[in-house]
Amino acid sequence: MKNKVLFLLIIAVIVLFIADICLGTVFIKPHKIWDVLIGANNSASENYIITQMRLPRAVMAILTGAGLAIAGLLMQTLFRNPLAGPFVLGISSGAGLGVALVVMGSAVLGISAVSGLGLVTASVIGSILVMMLIILMSLRIKDTMGLLIVGLMVGSLSSAIVGILSYFSSSEQLKRYVFWSLGSLGNLEWSDILILTVILLISSLLVIVILKPLNAMLLGETYARSLGINIKSTRWIIIIITSLLAGSITAFAGPIAFIGLAVPHLARLLLPTVNHKILIPTAVLLGASLLLACDIISQLPFSNYSLPINAMTSLLGAPLVIWLILRKRNLHF
Repeated sequence: MKNKVLFLLIIAVIVLFIADICLGTVFIKPHKIWDVLIGANNSASENYIITQMRLPRAVMAILTGAGLAIAGLLMQTLFRNPLAGPFVLGISSGAGLGVALVVMGSAVLGISAVSGLGLVTASVIGSILVMMLIILMSLRIKDTMGLLIVGLMVGSLSSAIVGILSYFSSSEQLKRYVFWSLGSLGNLEWSDILILTVILLISSLLVIVILKPLNAMLLGETYARSLGINIKSTRWIIIIITSLLAGSITAFAGPIAFIGLAVPHLARLLLPTVNHKILIPTAVLLGASLLLACDIISQLPFSNYSLPINAMTSLLGAPLVIWLILRKRNLHF
């Protein structure tokens, strides 16, 4: 059963990846993708559309979906709370605050307008500052639920500051910030995707190191300690992984909602197990395939319009999870 599900998910990712590249305002035949990759396509427009627009977006969808799925699963395991997600520690709020300061801060702080690279830089700095704050807090707070509350308070504080900035900002500044908050998988350079790929690989290696502690932590910290698990170091590694993934993804793609919260539940519903050796690859493939599907729909193929990816993830994913839960009648956790 496990191998069959994983095989089907791999096929789904491949099919959706190709479909995401082929579908858009202009339809591109699948065989032309291969021609472009090997340099056998003489159409400059098709070369540009595939290599500079659709291929980077499709790769970004896979990386983002996989990264948020891993982060969400780790947070739900750490807090043993099915409502925990990759942004529960306030990382996304810190990134949003950084962007708000440079987009809407000109009215209050005298900051001039910045480019797209400036937005990414501001988002990264905001994420890192919140990550450092959470790590410092974890040194003093021994209770995991206390750390969760601190993360929620950091998110509330960031939202309050963003609200104040919004009140004093112009309509143009507000519009720019709202567009960033809607999320986007496009308009990225290959160098940006390379950075995110390296971060995802490093995070995946760290996850492999803590596979056994993750399984033990689901049964409680007391039980995990009885097995000789170092709870403190495991919690540190989980926080670092989640911060890296959530912070970098939010910096490059904006705050992509729902994926990190829902995909771990979908993985458990497909394969009812607590073994993270099975859950993690299942969640990675599910996250990648779900975000690819959302991106395809958000592009509104064969039209000149597109929808924000952040809205599409919730519109497509929320009914799916509700249906699965009603069908299964219980939620394994």
